[in-house]
Amino acid sequence: MGVFAVIIPQDTPLDDKLLRNVKGIILSGGPRSVTDDDLDSAFTGNLERATASNIKILGICFGHQLLAVHFGGTLDQGGNPEYGQTEIEVVDSSVLVSGLQKKQQVWMSHSDEVNKLPDGMNALVISGEGRIAAFASSDNSIFGVQFHPEVTHTPNGLTILQAFLRDICDYKEDWKPENQIGDIIEYVNDTVGESRVLLGTSGGVDSTVVAYLIRQAIGSRLYCVFVDNGLLRKGEKEEVIAAFNEMGFEHFVAIDAADEFIDALEGIEDPEEKRKIIADKFIEVFERKAKELENEYGKFEFLGQGTIYPDRVESAVTGKATAVIKSHHNVRLPDWMKLKLVEPLRDLYKDEVRQVGFKIDIPKHMITRQPFPGPSLAIRISGPITRDQLTILRHADSILQEVIENEPFYPDIWQSFCVLLPVRTVGVMGDERTYDQAVVIRMVESLDAMTASVSTPPWEVLLQAASRIANEVKGINRVVYDLTSKPPGTIEWY
Repeated sequence: MGVFAVIIPQDTPLDDKLLRNVKGIILSGGPRSVTDDDLDSAFTGNLERATASNIKILGICFGHQLLAVHFGGTLDQGGNPEYGQTEIEVVDSSVLVSGLQKKQQVWMSHSDEVNKLPDGMNALVISGEGRIAAFASSDNSIFGVQFHPEVTHTPNGLTILQAFLRDICDYKEDWKPENQIGDIIEYVNDTVGESRVLLGTSGGVDSTVVAYLIRQAIGSRLYCVFVDNGLLRKGEKEEVIAAFNEMGFEHFVAIDAADEFIDALEGIEDPEEKRKIIADKFIEVFERKAKELENEYGKFEFLGQGTIYPDRVESAVTGKATAVIKSHHNVRLPDWMKLKLVEPLRDLYKDEVRQVGFKIDIPKHMITRQPFPGPSLAIRISGPITRDQLTILRHADSILQEVIENEPFYPDIWQSFCVLLPVRTVGVMGDERTYDQAVVIRMVESLDAMTASVSTPPWEVLLQAASRIANEVKGINRVVYDLTSKPPGTIEWY
């Protein structure tokens, strides 16, 4: 929305330096219930300091509850949960909710609820039988919404943020991610100096944009390394190598480390443990390659990474108030890693990275490419990773992509892939009984991967994909479609 925002933990002291030029504060949602610890003197002092400075405050979900309790309201804990699509009714003409329909669906995700508002607070929106879904103070300085206006599942939800920014805080739309390119290049120059950078490239949007930006900053002192971890999709390695050669990168090497990764994952079932093993092995392979390249080109001091902000949020590195959703291979790196980090995109979201990519003229097919997780197919297989399981999943996934890649709905899909379930079910093929595994087809639409809705492709397309997978992939006799949005699920299964 063209307004620069800094995300901080709730216990960060809001001193004069941090509050300089700040007109608004948003208290986010969170996976907790309001307790006395949340209402400590640091938090209370922050609110007093903000209100004394005429800074407007908006609470969302947990933030909505926190504000209500702080100012004297009461909370019913766990009594009336609302999850997913919920109908609300606007009962006040406040500018905050002027963009909502009188009655409409919104996205809820809570079990606690505000059952009594503080003095001087008025309900703006209700859900169910008079449940408080939004409120405002009589002086229009404090606001709370129980639902999530920021997700795509709340129609017109962004009008609430627009009203808060434009009409209540008086912010203008003057910040654009593509205008940060110069600052990013300056950051790389200041961080790296005259050193060489070793960059992990996957061919995905993030690492490709990072490669371009770092190359613009330091030129031939960038060395790109692609690691084949043995967990890639069909043809992935060949596609990445061809793309980087086409883009004219001077230093690009591909490492075949498939056996190392697969052997390290032997017998591992827990998805978090898989991620951490892959992360450690990823850095180990990088350091070993760095030493080989040092012998040829000189010392490396920096490791470039395509870390983006959602990676940091989901890995809980933005503050202690955040829950770990999943670990990412490019955050929380091992203590023994010798290379220092340079992360040009660490404060951008995926949609912003794409905007930067289009601005610097990276080939369109590289920018519009679907995201692929760092841990690769390891987190799309339930249970232990084996070469046979990888072959089955790789084949099924390639069939899915063949079926849908030329369909008119394909550009709207954020991610499309298969998940292998080692759950054997009975089937029949050629009048004979089979007892094989199941594959899940997953297709979602999203803007930034923080939330996602289920894609609804034509039925005949799903039937074609299911038929081909069941008939062509040895070891699969059942195909199902995942109808779960994010939240409550995640995009990846494991």
